[in-house]
Amino acid sequence: MAKIDEKDRFYYSKDFLASPSGRSVRILSEYYGPYQRLQRNKISDTIVFFGSARTKSRDDAEKALANLPSNADKKILRRCKIDLKMSRYYEETRELASKFTLWSKNLKESKHRYIVCSGGGPGIMEASNRGASEAGGINIGFTISLPHEVSGNKWISNDLSMKFHYFFMRKFWFLYLAKALIVLPGGFGTLDELMELLTLLQTEKIKKRLPIVLHGKEFWEKVVNWEYLVEIGTISPEDLDLFHISDNVENTYKYVTDFISENELKGPNF
Repeated sequence: MAKIDEKDRFYYSKDFLASPSGRSVRILSEYYGPYQRLQRNKISDTIVFFGSARTKSRDDAEKALANLPSNADKKILRRCKIDLKMSRYYEETRELASKFTLWSKNLKESKHRYIVCSGGGPGIMEASNRGASEAGGINIGFTISLPHEVSGNKWISNDLSMKFHYFFMRKFWFLYLAKALIVLPGGFGTLDELMELLTLLQTEKIKKRLPIVLHGKEFWEKVVNWEYLVEIGTISPEDLDLFHISDNVENTYKYVTDFISENELKGPNF
């Protein structure tokens, strides 16, 4: 029997895998690949952080402002001052991720539970991975291939940085094992993730009640007029119970840990 060359097998063919005919294989690989990694690392469930990739750490924001020339353009000066103001969310994310990690480690479970998970990029994502790492815990980064953003920050644990091509598969993994979601100020991507999450809960595609925290009261009450949506009838009053708005670390931490402890959330969400 003639030996079959690897190049003759379709699953070794880059041309096939990158073709329209190979799309289903690519999609399945973004299901089974992460599944294998998470199983290998004995990860049972996660606490997910969403938020802007543009949010700077306090140190970086202070340095940028301090390094401006005295004759700096007013728009640039204003941008730097806003960056410094918004840096509170980087630091609060970092603190929250650290607190959740320490809480998780003290549970002494046979599997890793309530592991901090982010989109693996800069900004709020970096802050969550960083906080977990600084607390001595493992953490996950579900990154995405984008032309204008570097993915895979240095704080993600070895073997738990996973890059996706398809946004919908990345969002599946954000929600599949999540037992809590913390949503910080962000742009289109963050709003997309939040609204899809709320839709899945509202329509009971996710049947479990999960603690969802919109962290940053000023931001969330300005960006979305929730009461107006109720007033005009596009959502129901009880839909406002799907999430909790918080403005400080202790409130967010207590809300999430109390909710998880009281409801004993276990298993996948779908």
